Amino acid sequence: MGKRDKQPSQSSSDELLKTLGDFTSKENWDKFFTIRGTDDSFEWYAEWTELRQPLLALLDGAPPTGNHDTSLHPNSPLQILVPGCGNSRLSEHLYDAGFKDITNIDFSKVVISDMLRRNVRERPGMRWRVMDMTGMQFADETFDAVLDKGGLDALMEPELGPKLGTQYLSEVQRVLKSGGKFICLTLAESHVLGLLFSKFRFGWRMSVQAIPHKPSAKPSLRTFMVIAEKDISTNLLPITSSFDHCSLDCSGSQAAGLHEAVENENQIRREYSSGSDILYSLEDLQLGAKGDLTKLSQGRRFQLTLGGQGGSRFTYRAVLLDAKDNSVPFSYHFGVFIVPKTRAHEWLFSSEEGQWLVIESSKAARLIMVILDSSHANISMDDIQKDLSLLVKQLAPGKDDNGSQIPFMMAGDGIKQRHILLKVTSSLTGTIIVEDVVYENVDGDVSRLFPSKDLIFRRLIFQRTEGLVQSEALLTRDESSPKAVEMERKKPSSSKSKRRGYQKRNGEPSNRLKVYHDYLASSYHTGIISGFMLISSYLESVVSAGNMVNAVVVGLGAGLFPMFLHGCMPFLQIEVVELDPVILNIARDYFGFDEDKYLKVHIADGIKFVREFNNHAPSDRILHQHEDTSGISKSSSKGSCIISHADGNMSPGLDILVIDVDSSDSSSGMTCPAADFVEESFLLTVKDSLSEQGLFVVNLVSRSSAIKDMVIERMKTVFSHLFSLQLEKDVNIVLFGLCSEFCVQEDSFPEAALQLEKLLKFKHPEISKSIIEPSKKIKCLK
Repeated sequence: MGKRDKQPSQSSSDELLKTLGDFTSKENWDKFFTIRGTDDSFEWYAEWTELRQPLLALLDGAPPTGNHDTSLHPNSPLQILVPGCGNSRLSEHLYDAGFKDITNIDFSKVVISDMLRRNVRERPGMRWRVMDMTGMQFADETFDAVLDKGGLDALMEPELGPKLGTQYLSEVQRVLKSGGKFICLTLAESHVLGLLFSKFRFGWRMSVQAIPHKPSAKPSLRTFMVIAEKDISTNLLPITSSFDHCSLDCSGSQAAGLHEAVENENQIRREYSSGSDILYSLEDLQLGAKGDLTKLSQGRRFQLTLGGQGGSRFTYRAVLLDAKDNSVPFSYHFGVFIVPKTRAHEWLFSSEEGQWLVIESSKAARLIMVILDSSHANISMDDIQKDLSLLVKQLAPGKDDNGSQIPFMMAGDGIKQRHILLKVTSSLTGTIIVEDVVYENVDGDVSRLFPSKDLIFRRLIFQRTEGLVQSEALLTRDESSPKAVEMERKKPSSSKSKRRGYQKRNGEPSNRLKVYHDYLASSYHTGIISGFMLISSYLESVVSAGNMVNAVVVGLGAGLFPMFLHGCMPFLQIEVVELDPVILNIARDYFGFDEDKYLKVHIADGIKFVREFNNHAPSDRILHQHEDTSGISKSSSKGSCIISHADGNMSPGLDILVIDVDSSDSSSGMTCPAADFVEESFLLTVKDSLSEQGLFVVNLVSRSSAIKDMVIERMKTVFSHLFSLQLEKDVNIVLFGLCSEFCVQEDSFPEAALQLEKLLKFKHPEISKSIIEPSKKIKCLK
């Protein structure tokens, strides 16, 4: 078979080719062979004179089923299949050359009848069968060689896609014996080679030869022979070629296309061999690309694709993981963990280190992590599970004959009730959600403070990190509080809210619910404050002198942390730096954030804010503010607004600098902060910006121990003293850097914590305890 620009190019042949149209149509081929006649053979590609030498060399080297030496002889038992034989004389020439065990198949009954009549007397051992080569009726491992002359090309009409070609090549793989050869004569078009190379990637040795042509003939398209030898080894070998790609005597585009296809495939094979994370197909795995999957292999991990053909409705990207530690008891022998699209980018699911944590917590011996994408957006989870159930069974270790149901898992959030108040999109932060939730279980300390059956919490979520609640506030009922009324009076009207790009849903009943600013739901926030005990003596000396302590917090969030600081440490002059004005609006409108002369917000870049503060002398550090059309205070100075320890005098530096921002790129493995905030250049700027006994605090969120170690090492090189606080059951680690030579020693921590406690002002003593207790876990790193 063949197509486009066939040889020979006689006008009569061209007329006959026009009758075909679709090369995959049986009816068209029947018509073609009826017109062509019995004895008029048609050679689509090279003639026997060009094929004889390379073909006989290959077939002579193919392992026969019986005893056979390296020389040709008439009794050779080599079993050869010629699919899509048409009326070519190729198999007749092979028969005459001594290969008597040849089976020819074609789905055209017309041509099979003609060929049988033509050969029944002269070649009685030749077999002819009407059969579709995409669904052969032969047992597995029947043939020593499959010889295809244009059959694959005919099936690979670009308009029809690779479906028929894929089915055909799967059949070729099935019917070939181990050590057998698939010899494909092809015009080597890129879409044909793309399928051919990928289908014979694992468990095959491949090579490409150029078929010589007559010196007098210069065809526009040259015929190539691709040989794939079935190999029991799973080693991935490069495709070899026996010719110089640059000097091929054929059209430039054909030569270039062939060269590119071979180079691309060999690059893929090199990457596979080097262990790169490449997607395997189920077919690759069944051929042994990653070993015997019926057995568990400690620490085995690879990525694969599921579905996309056969009975599957959808296509999925997945990761297979076999547990690293087999000594622990498993809850599941085999399980599936589904990751929704909104969380697919998170480090926990997108990184190898994070994925190992998932299988460890799942208690599964083998876990298939399936990562959903936008193609699954409008599909129910029930449909996805039904579809996946059939696919993943092929990846189950051992023989699962008991029909047990495969457990499907997905991370839950433990929320009993949820009410979304706001969903708005910011050009800087992306989609932002404000919601009120009631949890199934609430921390005991909170429930003791507020003995209500269902405590309500207000949450701020950045959808770019949906698994992470950015801020969380406790709501209390207060119908008569003057402050609550004052907060309502300060809120913008609904029309102003609309001008800012969002509108409240079911407006907040502020006369009944208010944010309780004397409680911090985030344990790492209380942990940050507990670290202030490292400079508690300094803080006490400033307060005793009646002066203010300069504090800058980079990252506003819902404004809960600075509001809490403002309430419990009234001696702080707090400057908050926030890049996104939409966040400030939300903090004011939904979380009761309120500014005064000791608590200011600047819409600015946090890194520039600190650098500009450092670049100017104290006399230059005067902040000029102006109101923009949205009523948001913006910095227009060269520096930052810092109030002095004594009225009228500017501070020599920052006393406290807290970095509490998330990263817009959580796939880097660091959820907080953005990577720029822990670059050495910025850390050096921070060091120069701090007062003599100033404290630098970073909230670091990463599940990667390597990333944590990297950040710690950088901070060690910059700060004279480095401390850390790792809270239980929390991925946050809070780092504290100091430059002072008068640093508090670890044996003095209890005294320093008591000193800090005396400086804190709370309505409930229990709140003070939540800050002092974590200070006992602070460790010195340098």
